[in-house]
Amino acid sequence: MSNETLSVQAEPRSQFGQGLVWMALSMASFIGMSVGSRELAATLSIQQVLFFRALVGLFVILALGRALLPELRGLKLIRLHLVRNVVHFVAQYLWTIGVVLLPLASVFALEFTMPIWVAFFAWIFLKERLTTPRILATIGGFIGVLVIVRPGVGMVDPAAGLVLIAAAGYGLSLIFVKQLTRQCSPGAIVVWMILIQLPLGFFAALTDWREVHVTDVPWMLVAGLGALAAHYCQAQALKRLDASVVMPIDFLRVPLAAVVGYYSYAEAIDLWVFLGGGIILFSNYRAVMAERR
Repeated sequence: MSNETLSVQAEPRSQFGQGLVWMALSMASFIGMSVGSRELAATLSIQQVLFFRALVGLFVILALGRALLPELRGLKLIRLHLVRNVVHFVAQYLWTIGVVLLPLASVFALEFTMPIWVAFFAWIFLKERLTTPRILATIGGFIGVLVIVRPGVGMVDPAAGLVLIAAAGYGLSLIFVKQLTRQCSPGAIVVWMILIQLPLGFFAALTDWREVHVTDVPWMLVAGLGALAAHYCQAQALKRLDASVVMPIDFLRVPLAAVVGYYSYAEAIDLWVFLGGGIILFSNYRAVMAERR
């Protein structure tokens, strides 16, 4: 066997291995962002948490985003950027409330209803077909949510409803991002996200401003850098792996979050969360595989 043949065979394996590493970094970053946000919310308001997360992002883009200045000056699709980031900001606010009030594993499990919302909004805004696999995924996802929140078994935590609304907001935001990528680079989309959400977070934080301590700064860095790193690493993983591979791997955030919650906050590991999350995962995975066929 020639060296050229061995090189061709080794390249996909290398790409797969790199994709797994990027995905592991993405999951760690998401969990880091969640822990940092929860720690900040112990002393600061949730509005301040969002503001300082965006502020950390601003310093990062000032250091790394100079090459994007010509594209940013063109103000291309600025109205869509504004709408997308208002929706995303509200979704982040509701999601952060869930992170503070619910076990971390429950938040991530409920967040995995987002692919269902993406399919629904793609049907409305992008005129994509609502196929049978997508409908079945929606039904399966709804069953999974019922298993997690278990209505009728005690009082359903209102924070779970907020996380579901946040997942819908993230889904709608993703549709807007898909529209933006037709004319804007991913880097420009991230920069506009920081530039728009920073003043939104600032004015929201003024409604409930609390004293900031030096001990809050490390958690600001964890939350802010974690947010940027999570999306960047996930994009790198998607370059190297199919979405049908990334999605099941990404679902490992649920047990990882449960472990972090158990050791950091003494949160009980709820088997109902894993059962309901598994139903949501299986429903979405079957839909993706059917779409690929």
